[in-house]
Amino acid sequence: MTRGRSQLIRRKLYKHKENYLRAGTPGPIDAPKYHVYTYKNSKPGVRMSDVFSSKNLAASVTLDPATTAIVVVDMLNDFCKPGGAMVLPGYERLIGPQRQVIAAGREAGAPIVFVIDAHRGNARQDREFLKRTPHCIEGEWGSGVIDDLEPQADDIRIIKRRYSAFFNTDLDVTLRDFRIRSLVVMGVVTNICVRSTIHDAFFMGYECVVPEDCVAATGPREQESSLYDIATHFGVVSTAQSVSAHLLGKGPLDILDLET
Repeated sequence: MTRGRSQLIRRKLYKHKENYLRAGTPGPIDAPKYHVYTYKNSKPGVRMSDVFSSKNLAASVTLDPATTAIVVVDMLNDFCKPGGAMVLPGYERLIGPQRQVIAAGREAGAPIVFVIDAHRGNARQDREFLKRTPHCIEGEWGSGVIDDLEPQADDIRIIKRRYSAFFNTDLDVTLRDFRIRSLVVMGVVTNICVRSTIHDAFFMGYECVVPEDCVAATGPREQESSLYDIATHFGVVSTAQSVSAHLLGKGPLDILDLET
């Protein structure tokens, strides 16, 4: 291949990539429309902690119900009901705020996605079972969504075998089929499955909003550090009240400052 021919092909490939990534450009999948992030500390020599800060982000985030999904992670009997294999203390505090967000999502027309941790009981080497008690066995009571959240027949259900709801599941293609660009992520636990899911969502181009009163971690330290990292690196943190009102067009989305 001649040098001129090679340069021409590279220019064409670059142009195709540019067109595909441009927000709203038709293609196999519409590219997500990202919010504009304004970086205040862009000069050489600034501290990394100043660059990785939620204070550098735009002051507002808008959730369009037509392109937003409510993602509920692992609100399951084994984690959230007496008699479960690994019950999280204080899970009861999440139910009211989560019900509020789910109800607002339904009213606004946003799809509800229940992510279900479900393991095969006869698996020879499930990495999670090497670290903790066997739990959420597929087909058993423990892997069922808690009745308190009143899951509906037409809600989307995603089965996962590992921490992240995106790892080796069809969540991404399902969301793109619904033309979803933004996720409201709730559930347990903040520092493991919720956080892993948000990491992957960020890597795939989704905007993530986490209502702080709709997630719980294995302890206060883990909750604080996980929400801080989400707010500074992977999304924004808000509240159930603000998210619900915003989805219904009753006000802007409040973004919590977790750095003060």
